[in-house]
Amino acid sequence: MPDNKAIKLKSISEFHKLRGLPVPKHPLISVINFEDMTQQAEIGKQTLLFDFYMISVKRDMDHKYRYGQKDYDFDEGVMFCMAPHQVLSVIREEQGKSPSGWMLMIHPDFLWNTSLSKSIKKYEFFDYSVNEALFLSEDEEQKMQHIIENIKQEYQSNIDQFSQNIIVSQLETLLNYSQRFYQRQFITRKKANHQFLEKLEMFLNDYLEGEHVIQNGLPTVQLLCEKLNMSPQYMRGLLKSLTGQTTQQIIHEKLIEKAKEKLSTTELSISEIAYVLGFEHSQSFNKLFKAKTNISPMEFRKSFN
Repeated sequence: MPDNKAIKLKSISEFHKLRGLPVPKHPLISVINFEDMTQQAEIGKQTLLFDFYMISVKRDMDHKYRYGQKDYDFDEGVMFCMAPHQVLSVIREEQGKSPSGWMLMIHPDFLWNTSLSKSIKKYEFFDYSVNEALFLSEDEEQKMQHIIENIKQEYQSNIDQFSQNIIVSQLETLLNYSQRFYQRQFITRKKANHQFLEKLEMFLNDYLEGEHVIQNGLPTVQLLCEKLNMSPQYMRGLLKSLTGQTTQQIIHEKLIEKAKEKLSTTELSISEIAYVLGFEHSQSFNKLFKAKTNISPMEFRKSFN
């Protein structure tokens, strides 16, 4: 948790007031431009806790964000998303650049009784521990900007019985494009992805060969996410895109690889191998090995004799 007390923002109006903006046109949804803010973050560290969704595209910021496990800066056009009840730390060392970009804020009450009230949770980029912001191309940013302008125009017009459904439809389009662009990022950022797979491989090798596995047991999805600073959802999506496998399947594959290595090159008993790989019971080890290889550990060992 942050080391300074968080400023809790229960409403969009409170955020407007904090940043020196006029009262919002609608209490539950607002689009603002960063250049319109008259009150920027204070010098030093300011911690905010939002009770609403926030989607923004930022550039030329003179501060950094700490969100989940990662620091972000915004020299390029970057899309950044947060869900309600998440902590954001704004770190500002000095006044400098003139910020640009936009922020869309949506209170959960606006989505009440709509299809998006539940489905919004499926979008992985709202996760607290998300590893990467979304880097937009110029065309992608223009596409997002067009949708944002439609949303802004709709809620600033005379509200009628159709307004909510029209805005929710635009929001769904915005989120679906975001999902598409995230998948594109998985594919195009090959160098970063290659480094991620190397780090994952290295960590699993070190963990399964050291004392950690005996002391702490089998590697888990949560453990990998903590060590590599990723959310479970983001890691699953990334691995699925790169390898076609889930995180749990990757762990099982590495366990079987290490098991085969020990079965073929050591004289450790089946129970001892199960123990050094982190299994509490050798029966669990036997069951997993047979499920993955169609033969028992003993049968595998005999094939080398």
